[in-house]
Amino acid sequence: MTAQQLKNSILQMAVQGKLVPQDPNDEPASVLLERIRTEKEQLIKEKKIKREKNPSVIFKGADNTPYEKIGDEVRSLADEVPFDIPDSWEWVRIRSLGEIVRGSGIKRNETVQQGLPCVRYGELYTTYQTSFTSAVSFIAPDLYEKCKHFSYGDVLMTLTGENKPDIAKAVAYLGTEPIAASGDLAFWTQHGMNPLFLSCIMASPYIIARKVALATGDIIVHISGDKLGTILLPVPPLAEQERIVACIQEAELVIENYAIKATALQKLQDSFPEALKKSILQEAVQGKLVPQDPSDEPAEALLERIRAEKQRLIKEGKIKKDKHESVIFRRDNSHYEKLDGVERCIDDELPFEIPENWCWCRLGTIAAVLGGKRIPAGRKLTECNTGHVYIRVSDMTDGGVSTDRLLYVPEDIYPSISKYIINKADVFITVAGTIGRVGKIPDELDGANLTENADRLVLAVVNQDWLIKVLQSGMIQEQIAEATTQVGQPKLAIVRIERFLIPLPPLHEQERIVSAINTTLSIVQKL
Repeated sequence: MTAQQLKNSILQMAVQGKLVPQDPNDEPASVLLERIRTEKEQLIKEKKIKREKNPSVIFKGADNTPYEKIGDEVRSLADEVPFDIPDSWEWVRIRSLGEIVRGSGIKRNETVQQGLPCVRYGELYTTYQTSFTSAVSFIAPDLYEKCKHFSYGDVLMTLTGENKPDIAKAVAYLGTEPIAASGDLAFWTQHGMNPLFLSCIMASPYIIARKVALATGDIIVHISGDKLGTILLPVPPLAEQERIVACIQEAELVIENYAIKATALQKLQDSFPEALKKSILQEAVQGKLVPQDPSDEPAEALLERIRAEKQRLIKEGKIKKDKHESVIFRRDNSHYEKLDGVERCIDDELPFEIPENWCWCRLGTIAAVLGGKRIPAGRKLTECNTGHVYIRVSDMTDGGVSTDRLLYVPEDIYPSISKYIINKADVFITVAGTIGRVGKIPDELDGANLTENADRLVLAVVNQDWLIKVLQSGMIQEQIAEATTQVGQPKLAIVRIERFLIPLPPLHEQERIVSAINTTLSIVQKL
């Protein structure tokens, strides 16, 4: 149950007389209503409020069910009342209690920094609040004098909103000075009831449902004061109203604490699968996810095979020779890198220890990094299938490519970008826009054209799925963040991608790591 659902449950219990016990010593609501009618007559004589054209009087009949008398007509309300109420309670139309007064038009540009207090529709924030003590805006004195004002004990309500729940807001005013109300608000005055009780009841699911049912409009919804006045209100004895308010106010503190904890729990639940995934990937890159097998070919031997494979690809013209080839090796229990004929210790750059049969290398050592190509200026992609798919960053998902909204290269400009492709054996990495997303393309998009905002990693020997998992890990994502240039449009350069530090396991262990990750993540997705 959410905090809002708990609030609604408490308010609904309150409106049905189930929140606090009844006290037989309480003055019954029928006596309270008779007193309110007498006071209302006096206010009418004093011309403080207007007389209703067709006043309603609701009473219990001989069959103990409610009846309503309007003028000379009497009719049963047995089918209209929504639920049973305690014997000491009474039903009444809202319009029978005091008067509902619509506020005055106050435009946003009529508010000032200093002046007299006012409240506008957009400033009545909550649908559940038992008291309101101060204004939010101010207007000039001359406008304030022209406006209608609510005072201590009045209940402020919304009449208009951008959606139907917006018109359900109600709050009791307990301040000392009169405040001007805007035209999208109404205040309930001279009602003779506990104002805090009324604000609670007006926020109950029962009253909200009635207001929503009576509201009109689609984009902007509205309920008139007259329609609001027709709603049936359950009235408890005044002493019980006070007990209900005290109980709700005490519950508010519990609900507030519950909401904080529920929000924290929801955040934990939402973040847990992703956090667990990151933890699994981190264990994988550190060599802690699966046991090492001493019969595996060590990573050093794998690196030699990778270098030989790269030489073959270079001779075939598929990739270019690395002008700044990196060689990382161990000596005297430390790690060194030889680059451009210079050796230096890189122990400070290594984030953690790796197993003995693993080795450190740069990403450029195990894969060639090649860029994509943008469409010529002034030209656009087409939805018409020319046979030349153009993969954009927006098509790239975490791990793969979405084929839902593919666009194509027009036939006449295809020759100019035809060599900038990506194969199904490659790994993509986004380098602009959404930076650091990695994955592979589906078989059916093998050889598709690649956007200039992504690069392709042409692999030599290493396991494609393993490399994707490594690039998704927190270790590499941190390197991506550090390597991204922030001048102008953020961008990830090829030379920086090539310098990413990679912990390389034996090839067979790469396969075991991928299998373990897939098995574990399938379980995580079910959590």
